[in-house]
Amino acid sequence: MDVAQIYKDANALLEGHFLLSSGNHSQFYLQSAKVLEDPKVAEQLAIALAEMIKESGLEIDTICAPALGGILAGYELARALGKRFIFAERVGGEMTIRRGFEVKKGEKILVCEDIITTGGSALEAAKVAQSMGGIIVGYAGLANRGFCKRVGSALEGKPSCKLPFDVPFFALADFEFEIYEPDTCPLCKEGSVAYKPGSRGN
Repeated sequence: MDVAQIYKDANALLEGHFLLSSGNHSQFYLQSAKVLEDPKVAEQLAIALAEMIKESGLEIDTICAPALGGILAGYELARALGKRFIFAERVGGEMTIRRGFEVKKGEKILVCEDIITTGGSALEAAKVAQSMGGIIVGYAGLANRGFCKRVGSALEGKPSCKLPFDVPFFALADFEFEIYEPDTCPLCKEGSVAYKPGSRGN
């Protein structure tokens, strides 16, 4: 499966000057919502990711996704795996699991995002699920921005990856783009102003 081509075909591989959730800047941005607006494509991606997870032999009870970006990817993955789905969301800036969702003690949870950059949002969701008694057995994303080491990739993880190295991370593809700190961003030096895309921007 050519994930990069799927993103390009959906006009979801954007070029510009973007302010990322981390506060850093990038010339490229993956807008998964554009890919996932087609239910058939969303299903195909989730099935491919589910097969990868099944091959690993990982035991999972529930898929948990951080809102908003992870909800569609997480739900489709849960459907492909035949597992329960819940989501975590920010309330007053803090990640929480509410809406009547419960996590049983010892419940095996895989946290799924659409895109994993450093894994910060996924880790926040994982910590909430853990605090409720869940056991985090894995992380998943449709795509990996190249900071975290995923199963089946030769790409090494970077120090900025927030996901634990002793828990498997599954993704369909790696997308390595240059990311700049605001003080050293060459796009800023050219006079361009970064803007925030995605669910926390526009």
